[in-house]
Amino acid sequence: MVVRTGAQRLAEDPGLVPDGRLGLITNFTGVLPDLTPTSVALRAAGLPLAALFGPEHGLRGTAQAGASEGEGVDPDTGLPVFDTYRRQGRELDDLFSGVDVLLFDIQDIGTRFYTYVWTMYDCQQAAARLGLPFVVLDRPNPLGGVRVEGPLLQPGFESFVGRAPIPLRHGLTVGELALQLGAATVVSLEGWARDSCAVEPWVPPSPNMPTPETALVYPGTGLFEGTNLSEGRGTTRPFETIGAPYVDDRLVPALRACELPGVMFRRTWFEPVFHKYAGQALSGVQLHVVDRETFEPVRTALVMLRVLNELYPDDFGLLPSLDKLWGSDSLRKALESGDDPVDLLPEATTPSAWVHDDVLLYEGTVR
Repeated sequence: MVVRTGAQRLAEDPGLVPDGRLGLITNFTGVLPDLTPTSVALRAAGLPLAALFGPEHGLRGTAQAGASEGEGVDPDTGLPVFDTYRRQGRELDDLFSGVDVLLFDIQDIGTRFYTYVWTMYDCQQAAARLGLPFVVLDRPNPLGGVRVEGPLLQPGFESFVGRAPIPLRHGLTVGELALQLGAATVVSLEGWARDSCAVEPWVPPSPNMPTPETALVYPGTGLFEGTNLSEGRGTTRPFETIGAPYVDDRLVPALRACELPGVMFRRTWFEPVFHKYAGQALSGVQLHVVDRETFEPVRTALVMLRVLNELYPDDFGLLPSLDKLWGSDSLRKALESGDDPVDLLPEATTPSAWVHDDVLLYEGTVR
């Protein structure tokens, strides 16, 4: 069945949102099936868009991780563009002074430490303070909506890669997540089931998220941002490629011996053009997912971390950001003490185990 996004439904039926001047929080992933930007489609439908608001990477997606494009005028619509990245409280509230309703339309990838959902959360909180309706134009979760992996974020470890207690792989659409996190209205998807992983057309959601395969491994290998290994930024296969100057020919055989389901490992060499070890030739491993139904990205990454810690005790290192990515200090402490981090994993479950009863908007096969 063809999936119709919330943005597509709104463009066809402008009466789905309240009256008033509309502010659209969006970026280059906010498109209709024919790749028309949502902002252009909504204006063509007669909706009174007053401003656009961009997240990390910017409205057009030219900025790398940890940056945005700033403010200006959108050439497609002539609307003012405001930058929400890293703004909170009064500073964020002031951005919304010229609108009556806030809309959100950005493609998420189903992982807690991907920042677009926290842009949504911060803007949702601002809408609540200002008394503005907050409407999410829903989009599919490219990891599907039947499997949850990893722990909940623990109090005291909140940051812009995790503001609230949700699992690493949360199993929700952005609309469902908004309902879990606060007051929101959702223009829901039509034709989407929880056991679907298709996002069509696929628009790379950020500069280092080029393919659906990248999104699939990211809930696990994103944790390598909190280590002294390259997570493949600055290569054509970020997060599928992991390496460091000290990795040698022992790593791949050791990983293969673990017999992890759904994934194969290949030794590789690469030279990042930016980020960690830029310009250095590195030895490492590439993950090849051969069965996405059995592949467990978080478990796979924890086994990789354990093996690296065992093989390279004098070289393998952790960064302070690991605690924020994991959502507590338990992973760091397990690795530092030589314990098996796989023991930290809660039992695999489904979204219904951790969300409010009225959050789940879509049905589908539950494994």
